Amino acid sequence: MENIASKQWILDFKKRYALYKIGQALLFAIAIAVFVSTILNQFFAFNFLLTFALSGFGAFVLVYAINNKSFGLAAFASYLNQRFPELEESTQLILTPNQSLTFLQQLQAKKVAETLVTLPQPNDGVKKLKSGFLILLLSILISFGVQFLPNQFPLSKLSGTTSAKAKTVIDKILPQIKTVKVVINSPVYTQIDQEIQSQFTLNLVSGSAVIWELETNTSVQNLKLIFNNQEVLALQPIDTEKTKWKVTKSIKKSGFYQVSLDGELSDLYQIEAKADLPISIKILKPTESQTVIDFGQPQKVDFQAELSDDFGIQNAFISATITSGRGEGVSFKEQNIAFKQPIKGKSVTLKQNIDLRSLGMKPGDELYFYVKAKDNFGQESRSDIYSVAIQDTSELMSLTGLASGVNLVPEYFRSQRQIIIDTEKLLKEKSTISEQDFKNRSNNLGLDQKLLRLRYGKFLGEESETYGSEGEVEEHSADDGHDHGSSENAKFGDVQAIIDKYAHNHDNLEEGTFFEPKLKAQLKATLAEMWNSELRLRTFKTQEALPFAYKALRLLKDLQQSSRAYVAKTVVKTTPIKAEKRLTGELDKITSPNKQKDFEADEAKNAQLKSALNALAKLREKQILASADKSALQSAKGLLIEAASQNPTSYLAALKAMNQTKKLSLKEIDLVENALQKLIKPLQSLPQAKNKMAAGSLSESYFQNLKNAN
Repeated sequence: MENIASKQWILDFKKRYALYKIGQALLFAIAIAVFVSTILNQFFAFNFLLTFALSGFGAFVLVYAINNKSFGLAAFASYLNQRFPELEESTQLILTPNQSLTFLQQLQAKKVAETLVTLPQPNDGVKKLKSGFLILLLSILISFGVQFLPNQFPLSKLSGTTSAKAKTVIDKILPQIKTVKVVINSPVYTQIDQEIQSQFTLNLVSGSAVIWELETNTSVQNLKLIFNNQEVLALQPIDTEKTKWKVTKSIKKSGFYQVSLDGELSDLYQIEAKADLPISIKILKPTESQTVIDFGQPQKVDFQAELSDDFGIQNAFISATITSGRGEGVSFKEQNIAFKQPIKGKSVTLKQNIDLRSLGMKPGDELYFYVKAKDNFGQESRSDIYSVAIQDTSELMSLTGLASGVNLVPEYFRSQRQIIIDTEKLLKEKSTISEQDFKNRSNNLGLDQKLLRLRYGKFLGEESETYGSEGEVEEHSADDGHDHGSSENAKFGDVQAIIDKYAHNHDNLEEGTFFEPKLKAQLKATLAEMWNSELRLRTFKTQEALPFAYKALRLLKDLQQSSRAYVAKTVVKTTPIKAEKRLTGELDKITSPNKQKDFEADEAKNAQLKSALNALAKLREKQILASADKSALQSAKGLLIEAASQNPTSYLAALKAMNQTKKLSLKEIDLVENALQKLIKPLQSLPQAKNKMAAGSLSESYFQNLKNAN
């Protein structure tokens, strides 16, 4: 009971300290909010009050959470121990129940409690308020200075409008123009809201309708817009005083323009018209352009594609063509496959499971398909063509083509075919024979498959059975009865192993073949399929062995056909001969085709540009220009006007520099020189004599003497 007064002393101090911390966090939050809202308002045109409220609340929560991670009585007890040495590091004993303390601890707690109530409560929290006020004052001073910085980072389109404050600094406007209002109505398919700006520089979508509304300080007689120094568009007055003018134009391509006010020309303003891009189509599945469905595999195709467009996708479908038959009897069937999922937005991932049976395909048929899509502008795009073929087992089992062309050991090829025939026969007779007889015959077929696999393995340099399950190399185990020895002992002192590591050895399995890498890889795949077939035959899973046997047969047939070259039959359609003009001998209508290119025009332009570069070099050296130099600069200016109308981003700044009446600075001269250098076209390479080495003169003299002797 003696510790009640001391505990109340600690609680009172804790409340005061908490209020000081809250005040400090509030001052810090206001300082952060002032700085952040000023930056966002000055450079990005955000609403000051809204950003101040949001950033202030977030900053207060963050600062308060950081400063008050440990705000309990135990933390205050530790703080008091450090603040007052008189407490003898025992303040925590006051907060501990007496029944939990020993007799000596109770005596110490009583002593500390009596000492604590006599101590004055510290005013350390006032320092926190002072630091908060200093931070707030510093933030206000910095924010006030930010207001005088030039606005160099304007953002476009906030809430459907463009900030006039962020962009008025860019354009140089004639002093007679009081206000500028430019309304940009993008095409309907873009779904972009109307944009309003107070500057002349335009960044829009091709086909946008632009409305210029200008107000002048005084009455004006003539106000025009000049596009690319060619097209002139006159503004119409909308009031009797002729101080308000308006005009509308559709912008379809990039370029530049300027304002003509009673004959006085303004600066050049850039027009950046962004064209609508076609839909980007990326096929994710199937991963390969050609797919073969072997015997036993599901006759379905998993299709997946990613479509993206800059303004939106209108529709998309799969255009499929099915081919059936062979030779002259090939028939084609075209149809469109619609996607089941809706197509909306600018990006969509389409998935479709194409059932080949539902399309009417049968073994031997092939499916050719591609994705065709249309965007909101009406542009159509299509992907690459992919093909899917269903393997025809009857065609695969035929012996057509074995008698001609280059055969890859045809007797082995027929043996694989015979294994399939015997396997299908065994499956048909399964119900009429005993189980033991079925297993014996299945095992015998597995042995035949093994012998055939080993024969083909010799073509890869294999001298023994090396293929394991799924075509992997078999590995011995420690309990197989063989003495393998220690791997470390085998490597230690093995000179041959070291030589084999660095030598170019032709006697190993990988290098001892006469096949090309592609054929070797296909032959390895064939051996893997044979192994899978053998495994299932010898484990009496005869039905499961057939797909692997058929795939091995198809790979073997592809190997056989790979050495042949096929030339497609072509039909040439000639113009019908008129009998009345035959053998008349009139050749006046027959002319040889000519391809002409005006090299002289390119050379003349290059000469003008080089003369202008020479004049700029004189300006750099502060020399007086002659009339020829001034004429060269004027000609180069015309070429820059033509280039800026097509690519204003690269050439408009240089053209602005040349339009100035004052002398060009060194920086502006560099800008114009770089632009003119880009306009110079590379020279046509001319035939030249080859450079000959001095050592060849003796041989030339020898052959020349031989020629003269003859």
